Amino acid sequence: MRVTFTVNGRQQEADDVWEGESLLYVLRERMGLPGSKNACEQGECGSCTVRLDGVPVCSCLVAAGQVEGREVVTVEGLADFAKQRAEHGGCATGACGTSLQDAQQWQSKPADSQTGENSELSPIQQAFIDAGAVQCGFCTPGLLVAADELLERNDSPSDADIREALSGNLCRCTGYEKILDAVRLAAARGESRTAGQGA
Repeated sequence: MRVTFTVNGRQQEADDVWEGESLLYVLRERMGLPGSKNACEQGECGSCTVRLDGVPVCSCLVAAGQVEGREVVTVEGLADFAKQRAEHGGCATGACGTSLQDAQQWQSKPADSQTGENSELSPIQQAFIDAGAVQCGFCTPGLLVAADELLERNDSPSDADIREALSGNLCRCTGYEKILDAVRLAAARGESRTAGQGA
């Protein structure tokens, strides 16, 4: 079957999708978007987290056919969506997004690794770098997507809010403290930007 859906703000098609194929497989293998990681394939680890119509889901548990006509945001699209949210207060018009080609070329490092100039990272991505929250990186895409969704709906989360939002994402490298620090940092930076705009 053919599945037509929006990925990172752009309409995409996947042909010859079989009925048991997961959204994760389609994103990684058919669309060349490897950011969502394939780890447990049971919805237990959160490394494949994407947003489906705005809600964080484990893409390994979503059948590709279920996304027909729906909107998916992957880690590759976070920077562009954060930029659009800041400029326009959201992407409800469908006019924003990341092209498939740009998303496929996305890297988790600034364009200039020496100076950090020309970087295209979302606030939560930059906070993860600044707080030292990235270790092996396997869980990072799912954590970023979940944290971005949390900060979109709650710009001043408590520690309990952060822990609940990230509870479906497992990290085997850390004690989670740096990850929590990163979300706190992104929230604090968001609050300072908002306060500056109101002055």
